[in-house]
Amino acid sequence: MSGTDTRQAILEAAEALFSERGFGAVALREIGRAASVNVGSVTYHFGSKAGLLEAIYIRHTRPMNARRMELIGEARRITDDDQRLLAILRAYVLPAFSSLHDEAGGGARFTRMRAVLSAEGDPQARQIIAQAFDTTTRIFIDAIAECLPGAPRNDIVWRSQFLLGSLYYTLVNPERIDRLSDGAADGSDQEAAIRQVVEASFASFRALARHSNPENKPVKNLAREANR
Repeated sequence: MSGTDTRQAILEAAEALFSERGFGAVALREIGRAASVNVGSVTYHFGSKAGLLEAIYIRHTRPMNARRMELIGEARRITDDDQRLLAILRAYVLPAFSSLHDEAGGGARFTRMRAVLSAEGDPQARQIIAQAFDTTTRIFIDAIAECLPGAPRNDIVWRSQFLLGSLYYTLVNPERIDRLSDGAADGSDQEAAIRQVVEASFASFRALARHSNPENKPVKNLAREANR
């Protein structure tokens, strides 16, 4: 096996194990065994388990983040605050779904791994996750704040966290939609999932505009209008 093939085999084995059991419970020896290499090969290519996890995140998140930045840049040129907010939310949500079947940009297994590691809360893994996403997320929060003048930034941060949680769960457990709707809704319908996540998030963020709308004038449901 060439060096490139060995590296790829280690990455695939580690990602599969991390997605099933988390970061802390998996040993380098297990990763080597799953990749059919010795531990020395793992440390040669990645240095440590943390280095291996960082390589997995870099491989998947760079294209995802690049696409988000491209779409957010386009959205920021929209002059109407509500339409811009709607476009920014789609810019954040869409790449997560479009990468589900693109292993270079995400993949269902990587999405599961992200959810497992986030719940696990390992300090090393948490730092790697922050390095992978915090810069992009701060830009996303800034773009939302531009649409909601007067809205408290802390509230925007909280609601961006809620958006991330709903995104994780929608991606990882779509079959629950089928079950709870008794088959009336299809959890694997990506367009429907994107629309629902964006609409719910739009309403959540748009409610913060009350700080700049003291007369409590009604706000049009632009999310639904945009998806007609």
